[in-house]
Amino acid sequence: MSIIAFIIVGIIAGYIARALMPGRQSMGFIATALLGIAGSFVGGFLASLIGGGRVLDLNTAGIIGSIIGALVVLAILGLVAKRRPRATV
Repeated sequence: MSIIAFIIVGIIAGYIARALMPGRQSMGFIATALLGIAGSFVGGFLASLIGGGRVLDLNTAGIIGSIIGALVVLAILGLVAKRRPRATV
């Protein structure tokens, strides 16, 4: 049951992060869920750095930490996508 809750929190965090981030992010439902789940891990990692926990501890974060982590992941994806040249057809 906790895995289902983890996925649901990931979906919610992913959608909120996409709504807060300026610009257009063309992602589907699955990519948004994966964004939120990755954001939860990044948020947990950042919380362990700030809170003085173990540095390599990959805790999951709460909804706020998940949103912040998803914003970080989304910003990194935006930077990587800018650097990659687009194919012309």
